[in-house]
Amino acid sequence: MLVNLYSEALINLLFEKSDDFFGIYDLSEEQFVHVNPAGVQMLGFASEQALLADPVRSRSIRTQPLPDEDRNRLIEQLLRDGHYEERTPVGRQNGQMFWGHLLISTFTVYDRPYALVQLIDQEPLHQAERELENSVRRYQGIFSNATIGIIVCNQQGRVVSANQLAEQLFGYAPGELMALTIEQLVPRKVSSYHEKLRQSFNENPQVRAMGHNRDLHAQRKDGSVFPVEISLSYFRLEDELHAVAYIIDITFKKEAERQLLAHRDHIERLNADLEHKVADRTQALMTTLEQLEHSKDELAKALAVERELGELKSRFVSMASHEFRTPLTVVLTSAALIERYASSEHQSNRQKHLDRIRASVNHLNDILEEFLSVDKLEEGKVVAHPVEVAVPQLVGETVADMQSLLKPGQTIQTELSCPIAVWLDPSLLRKIMVNLLSNAVKYSGPGSTVTLQVACANGQMRLVVEDQGVGISKEDQEHLFERFFRAKNVTDISGTGLGLHIVGRYVELMGGQVSLVSELDQGTSVTLFIPYENHSLD
Repeated sequence: MLVNLYSEALINLLFEKSDDFFGIYDLSEEQFVHVNPAGVQMLGFASEQALLADPVRSRSIRTQPLPDEDRNRLIEQLLRDGHYEERTPVGRQNGQMFWGHLLISTFTVYDRPYALVQLIDQEPLHQAERELENSVRRYQGIFSNATIGIIVCNQQGRVVSANQLAEQLFGYAPGELMALTIEQLVPRKVSSYHEKLRQSFNENPQVRAMGHNRDLHAQRKDGSVFPVEISLSYFRLEDELHAVAYIIDITFKKEAERQLLAHRDHIERLNADLEHKVADRTQALMTTLEQLEHSKDELAKALAVERELGELKSRFVSMASHEFRTPLTVVLTSAALIERYASSEHQSNRQKHLDRIRASVNHLNDILEEFLSVDKLEEGKVVAHPVEVAVPQLVGETVADMQSLLKPGQTIQTELSCPIAVWLDPSLLRKIMVNLLSNAVKYSGPGSTVTLQVACANGQMRLVVEDQGVGISKEDQEHLFERFFRAKNVTDISGTGLGLHIVGRYVELMGGQVSLVSELDQGTSVTLFIPYENHSLD
């Protein structure tokens, strides 16, 4: 009965509720024996029975199944290491291919080896990478093949990008402009004045033509000067201003002006038309550049979110496979042994294994309760309900409940300074103390002392839990309140990585703050400040 209850909870959690492919693979028969609905749909089958009956996909989800020698080597590695992961092409029933992240971990039932196979569809990530690559190619195509020179510089005037035509206009080899400032591309006699103009543009950037009613000149690498028309635009990248100069060599235009001076009206029409075209091109290029930069930023953000989600899923599967496999093995083994102790003289043996089953199921129930607590928090179903609380009584009951968890010689020492009744949510406060005390007991050795300090003053409760345990590294402290995160030095100790995350959320619901101080092998101290009301005094 207990096994069935656990199995239903496990299947519902890992198989029925997941959007990823999950399957149980019989390593002896080298084929799947169970695949969840999301996995069946992902591979394009009508039902689980159809998938399991398929002679190819029931044995391998890869686009091309491994040769026998490679498959045998992979199975040997799985049986030896207990886990395996890779990015691999996956084939659907209709022959369509997509990319997936494959994670495999092994477990045994009655000495028969099985593998828990998870497949995360990475086609959206793969598609985003292709779109980013295409976006960059379009940007490069427009930038490199533009029919005017384009130079981009940062706020300090350093050239950060230049197209091929700009390099040709100024007589520089590919890449040489990147070592220059924009002031090195104007005649020396106006370089200091140009620097002031650049600083003014940085303070008030505008899309505009440069040098109104003035002749502009640029200086080539060989020192020669030539007339130019320049339009300016700008964009911001990571909060830094970048100026874009669109440069046209108007040497031939000036020559034409001298030749056609007698035809002033015609020349003015030509100038107006050319300026209009330059403005249109500038506006079009500016719009295209801004759109491309925005697209690159959005795609980069999407990729970061996708990677973070993949890391969270991998962290959850790693935790679940470790935390569920051990109690499941205990339940299955003890249940099998109970069947062998049928006679009355084996009552003590039966009772021992029943106790082991009960303890394992209670452990699994605690894990599921933590999952449900996180789920309720994420859905906003947990709300603080302050009532009048006698703090000494609540602390005493909580510490009494923790006695069964203590290791040989361990003690919990309490220091209370909260004589008045305060208004807080007793349920949330109790859960916070249980989480912090159970962590302190779990990660401290036999004979150690765990200290619980509670003080109430000035409308605020100060709660401190100190232990003499293994401590936490500075690197890991930055991630302690993240879901499913576990410090590197406690991976061999049972835990879900949800306790401190739940504590932090509960403290936040009650308007409080939490801080942590710890050093490796020197213990940990967690301090909470929670505001309260005191109706009898206020």
